[in-house]
Amino acid sequence: MELTTVIVLVVLGVGLLYAIMLYNQLVSVKHAVSQAWSNIDVLLRQRHDELPKLVEACRRYMQHESQTLERVIAARSAVASARADEDVKGVGRAESVLRAGLGQLFALAENYPELKANESFQHLQERISGLENGIADRRELYNAAVNINNVRIEQFPEVLLARLFGFKSAELLQFSDEETADVDVRALFS
Repeated sequence: MELTTVIVLVVLGVGLLYAIMLYNQLVSVKHAVSQAWSNIDVLLRQRHDELPKLVEACRRYMQHESQTLERVIAARSAVASARADEDVKGVGRAESVLRAGLGQLFALAENYPELKANESFQHLQERISGLENGIADRRELYNAAVNINNVRIEQFPEVLLARLFGFKSAELLQFSDEETADVDVRALFS
């Protein structure tokens, strides 16, 4: 074999190994996004299961607040539907409405001392608040994984492999401005 042929084969071999390494890294990043979404989905399901119990506990005491309770139930359904469709933007929008409704529900509960003293309500409120904190934490991890994925598939030379093998960018999970704003407790009681 000629020295030139050996050099060409070595360069091609190194290039192929480098391409395989990049491909495997892209696959790993893609699956990190899926794993992060699955972690959020677990908490969304748990909260989805707890919300009817909370609404029922509140319904016994808050007969005049049916609009707030209905808003929470409708938002719960919207989150479940968007989650089932794997619609990240839809989950973000529905989550915003649900979190606002829960904020109103918990604020309105302050007007009902019997409800606040109810052990079941207290447990459910703590459980849902804990799940909300978990969702917020997992959302950060998900968005970090999405950012890494999106950057990697746009960088050279990964962009060549990403296009060749159909790697797609992922959407960040974002909540609306209303969701991140403070709840005006005074307005709820007026």
